[in-house]
Amino acid sequence: MVTVTRTHHRLEPDPTRVVGRPFVPGHANFGGVASRVGLIIDRTSALSDEEVDAEIRSTRSGALGRHRDIDSTWHRNADMALDLVAADGIRLEGDRRTLLGMIFTQEYAFEAAALCNPSVVPIDDPDERDDLSFVMSTRAIGEGHISSIAFQTGRVSADGTVTIDEGSRWACNGTRRPASFEQVVFRQRLRELGADNDLSERVLAELSPRFSIEDLEEALAHLRGGEVDGALRFETERAMHWLAASNYEVSFPEVPLAERVLSPASPAESRGMEDARFVRFTDEDGSVRFYATYTAFDGFEVLPQLIETADFQTFRVATLAGARSKGMALFPRRVGGDFMALARTDNESTFVMRSDHVRHWDAAELVLRPTEPWEVVQAGNCGSPLETSDGWLVVMHGVGPMRRYVLSAVMLDLDEPTKVIGRLRDPLLEPDESERNGYVPNVVYSCGGLLHGDVLVIPYGYADSAIRMATVSLAELVSSLR
Repeated sequence: MVTVTRTHHRLEPDPTRVVGRPFVPGHANFGGVASRVGLIIDRTSALSDEEVDAEIRSTRSGALGRHRDIDSTWHRNADMALDLVAADGIRLEGDRRTLLGMIFTQEYAFEAAALCNPSVVPIDDPDERDDLSFVMSTRAIGEGHISSIAFQTGRVSADGTVTIDEGSRWACNGTRRPASFEQVVFRQRLRELGADNDLSERVLAELSPRFSIEDLEEALAHLRGGEVDGALRFETERAMHWLAASNYEVSFPEVPLAERVLSPASPAESRGMEDARFVRFTDEDGSVRFYATYTAFDGFEVLPQLIETADFQTFRVATLAGARSKGMALFPRRVGGDFMALARTDNESTFVMRSDHVRHWDAAELVLRPTEPWEVVQAGNCGSPLETSDGWLVVMHGVGPMRRYVLSAVMLDLDEPTKVIGRLRDPLLEPDESERNGYVPNVVYSCGGLLHGDVLVIPYGYADSAIRMATVSLAELVSSLR
């Protein structure tokens, strides 16, 4: 058995950490109408000055110490509410506008239910003699079992000691804006949605290889006057708007990384952003950026999405064409000139995917089927492969009887990652008695570890409730693979 050392760290959900999010009663996220917004604005307009002043003072007092900059959130949400009824010519200014922003804001405790499924990535190039700083992403679960992506920072010392920095009492969601779109990926996703037809092709024919949401709206408007079946037009425009809304950028102000939270911001992820697998990616020209694949969930379907960032301050979120499986994890560099990724394409086995475009995936080759008793249900990755002199080390998860999740490991060939050159025949990490009970019993799960010298650091969630850290000797682990 490989020696696994659990550290003293336990990161537990904190219900006092909240973000200020828009609150629009009676308004659907997609395809709905703002049925009550106008009525609420009318009632706000009818309040006396004394009532407005008293409510502002009371609300501001209640928010004191819970947010770094709640006024900006109130101002944005007041603008949002007024924009929803702009056609009615309703305007509010001064204190009434401030109160309106308060009314259309809600506090959301984004990690009140659980904090789990972390991944860690090094910020700088590893140097075995020095501390290695890292960013850890977490799956933060709040009301309605809706998942967001939160962050922590820390470091690993040369002797393998793990330190996690103190978090922050505050949090924010940043500012969202539409992103640009690549036509080749957009067309492929329309095909997968069953929305590739004559109308969508006519719209795309008017667009450049890279286009904006304004370009798309202009092309749609230009073709609305033609003779097209009404139902076809509705479904096509709906699919194109849905897809466009699933691609966006989020920018954060100059606040500590631990205060930045990525929460659902598109129809595809309206019920959660799950299990982000971050990787520090070094391209062939030496440039470095961070990618993360995560599972978007709308309450009915899951959809792999891609996050890209250079600084963890501005994040680009994009749909992936061709990728339909959960648990996708990118390799940290190209292999043979191609982007590579691990995926559970058939929902139970591990595949390697290959592509010349990071957002467009097609080919998948089977690598590993579940064979051991403790993985008889499924076997999948626990994050991106880690490059060693012996091969690509992949921390795995296996699901067995009583839906029990354990961690294991395999080694893939460096030049041909579809070749398995070694694997553990026993679990590497199993839930102990202190980790069995929680939101989802009998589960340990990770979305990505890191290497520092001979130390493998594995952050993991237990019982889908909280997070712990474990360390393993790389040399001991490699010698146990067969």
